[in-house]
Amino acid sequence: MSWTDERVDVLKTMWGEGKSASQIAKELGGVTRNAVIGKVHRLGLSNRATTTTKAAVKEKPAIKEAAAKPAAPKAKKVEPVAEVPAVKPVHLPLRRPIIKAGQPLPPQPSANEVSAEALATVREVEKTAKRLNLMELTERVCKWPVGDPATPEFWFCGHPVQQGKPYCEAHVAVAFQPMSSRRDRRVSR
Repeated sequence: MSWTDERVDVLKTMWGEGKSASQIAKELGGVTRNAVIGKVHRLGLSNRATTTTKAAVKEKPAIKEAAAKPAAPKAKKVEPVAEVPAVKPVHLPLRRPIIKAGQPLPPQPSANEVSAEALATVREVEKTAKRLNLMELTERVCKWPVGDPATPEFWFCGHPVQQGKPYCEAHVAVAFQPMSSRRDRRVSR
């Protein structure tokens, strides 16, 4: 179906009379309501006169509402506001997250589960740690927690991570132990 000049004239006339898109589509034949609405918008006919019965129905409630409401007070004259000087942005230091006391610490191996050599290495690494707070962590830094999260002295290692792991080399040696050594410990108890 194509929009001929004759069909467009019928559309404009009926639209101006307040007919619905469905009524116009039925009159034209071979066209849907949505096609009529699309053509109306493309022609710029979206503002149209409404039928008198609809306008009369709309006016009655408006009159009742206006009579029921008291007259609005007159608007006060507004004085122009003096120009406010520009404010420079303030950069606040990053605050450590507040962690409530009593929250459980991440699971950490006990001293008898980790070799003395690995613990010594961890102590040495933690002496040179970057001591990052939670907001400073990225995927490239060690996320090994040190201390009690409920205290201000809590921090994360911050050394470069071992590929594919969340911790640095020293903390990986403590956190990820081979299955055989864990199995051996279980048997010896």
